[in-house]
This record gives sequence, C-alpha cells and structure tokens, in this order.
Amino acid sequence: MHPNIQLIEKFYTAFQSRDADAMCACYHPNVTFTDPAFGTLHGSRATSMWRMLVERGKDLQVTFNNVQADDSRGSAHWEAKYSFGAKRRPVHNIIEAEFVFKDGLIFQHTDHFNIWKWSSMALGISGILLGWTPIIQSAVSKNALSGLSTYMARPAK
Repeated sequence: MHPNIQLIEKFYTAFQSRDADAMCACYHPNVTFTDPAFGTLHGSRATSMWRMLVERGKDLQVTFNNVQADDSRGSAHWEAKYSFGAKRRPVHNIIEAEFVFKDGLIFQHTDHFNIWKWSSMALGISGILLGWTPIIQSAVSKNALSGLSTYMARPAK
C-alpha cells in the first residue's frame, strides 16, 4: 500500500476515533485546508478547526472509502453525520477530499461538498429556501470562522 494512502487512512481513522492530535500529526506545519464553510485556513488555524470539530461533535460519526494516492496527490470520499446548532438538526454531509503531499505529510487538503444541501439540513427552512444564495453562504462562512476564532482564543485546558 502506498504510504500516502496509509497517511489518508490514518487521518480518517483518527477522525473516527475523535483523536485530533493524531489527525493533526498527519498535516504539514504549513498546511492549507479549504472547504465551502471555512474557506481557506493555514497552519494552526487548520489544525485548530479539526480540534474544534472533534471536541464539539459529541455525536459525530465519520466514514470514509475510495482512498487513492500517489507520490504527490491523493483523494478520498468521506461522510459525516452529526447534529448541528442549538436545534440539533441532523446533518449528513457527503464530501470529496483532495490532497497534496509534502515531506510525507498532507500539505494541502481541499474538501468539496454541496453547501446548499448542507445548509438545508443544518439551517432548516432558511437553508432550504436560501442556502444557494451568496448571502447565506457568506453567513455560514462568517459564523464558522467566528466560532473558530472564539475556540482558538479560549484559555488552554
């Protein structure tokens, strides 16, 4: 098995086990992460995002498959099921991930998913009706980044 396939599998297996330290150990110190909710995050902001999601996702369930990789690039399909927000709305997010490797670690990680489908599940009727609009998508991103900044600013446990 290619070492980069093993690296991707290690990342998602750690995610399934809610082991943020093991997940973050798969990332290069100068990693870039991008997705429709958080936009682009670099370095410690990317690893802090995973730490926050693992810590807050009390009912998070992660599955993954179709892991592929070579010396420079990789991909995987993964799915997350969890409850979102104060109303604990059920979300089943389906994600296609792309990776670029450097120094035996994940250097770039890009997650692709349908933000309208996500907002329809996570936000209820407003997401169903308006989740396709730039206004709602911008609000989702602003809220995600605000939550990350708050998480990063809190005193260490």
